[in-house]
Amino acid sequence: MKGVAVLDRATAETYAGWFRALADPTRVQILNLLAAAGTPMTVGEIVDHVDVGQSTVSAHLKILTEARFVLAEPRGTARLYRVNQRCVSCFPTAADVVMGRAAVTFAEVCP
Repeated sequence: MKGVAVLDRATAETYAGWFRALADPTRVQILNLLAAAGTPMTVGEIVDHVDVGQSTVSAHLKILTEARFVLAEPRGTARLYRVNQRCVSCFPTAADVVMGRAAVTFAEVCP
């Protein structure tokens, strides 16, 4: 179809990474916990709230950090994790873009 805009590859790859990061229920729980807490948390604090061990939580946090949903801040020997509000605020728009309901470039969605 002529005149139909398609997502550019870089934007599609970014969105696919976001969707993959949220494709696991434990990662969704961790992101929800961090958002609800409203304050940075250590891995140990997160483990206290989810039904998996520390190494599993750490692996999930790595994926969420790579997708930029979560930011990690070194604090002494620990790391504090918090929600990346900028990325999370872009996510609902990403779903709209994929479904053809909004802007078609990443820059339009999250300048």
